[in-house]
Amino acid sequence: MELKIISFNNLKLKELYQSLQLRAEIFVVEQDCVYNDLDGNDEYAHHLLLIDNDTIIAYARILPPGSRFKEASIGRLVVDKDYRFKGLARQVMQKAASWIFSQWKVPCIQISAQKYLKAFYVSLGYKIISDEYLEDGIPHLKMELQANTAV
Repeated sequence: MELKIISFNNLKLKELYQSLQLRAEIFVVEQDCVYNDLDGNDEYAHHLLLIDNDTIIAYARILPPGSRFKEASIGRLVVDKDYRFKGLARQVMQKAASWIFSQWKVPCIQISAQKYLKAFYVSLGYKIISDEYLEDGIPHLKMELQANTAV
């Protein structure tokens, strides 16, 4: 497996297509959530790709401070259903956080986490900083990871 972090302008067309396809499979089809995934933030993002046999099997979008939130952010975390429960989501989130803290030297990362994944994010060191809210019809929590508490 290969893990890489790429700016939007350096994505190959196949990487972009596979990333969007995986996001649509998980968020739109599997979670039955009709929403506009193409929100205009991809071009400002770095894209973390976990690739196995020339296929993207896990993905996360890394956004700089001031784009989606005041703080840097990680979002659109997905793992192909055939690769789940192998620690890949944890690996992706840890790598994304490590990259953000080393590249951008920010004090914290904010995420909008689906509520059912609260325990997963807490296990990575994230703290809840908001009440529950609906985002695209799904309960979410705003969470934050401080640089000095990253797991």
